[in-house]
Amino acid sequence: MTESQLTYIAAPEGVAPGTGYTQVVTGTGRLVAVSGQVALDERGQLVGAGDPAAQTRQVFENLRRCLAAAGATFDDVVKLTYFVTDIGHLPAIRPVRDEFVDAGRLPASSAVQVAALFRPELLLEVEAFAVVPEPPC
Repeated sequence: MTESQLTYIAAPEGVAPGTGYTQVVTGTGRLVAVSGQVALDERGQLVGAGDPAAQTRQVFENLRRCLAAAGATFDDVVKLTYFVTDIGHLPAIRPVRDEFVDAGRLPASSAVQVAALFRPELLLEVEAFAVVPEPPC
């Protein structure tokens, strides 16, 4: 299998380094786009009502399963986008993210506070982009 190679640029010239993310990640290989995941289990039941850490754990477990279905892992993720109903949940979200994502290889990230998600009890949704090796010809 051909390897993908990711390059992490924490602070391009003239740009301050981010806290908890990398400013730029580049790579070669096959793009994997994972739709936003929420804190629903395999039966569609909410996990962690009112608990941003518990919801984040379920979200990242769902992301892990989706990535695996495409032959990817969190090591292949180049971008995460967080949609949160309260930006104040970030201190609870980051430590759980760090259970799944290597703190030495943080992906590029964006966090956006939204008025609501598709169900009122959901506190966050996270989408991911990954780059995996191209299969051999």
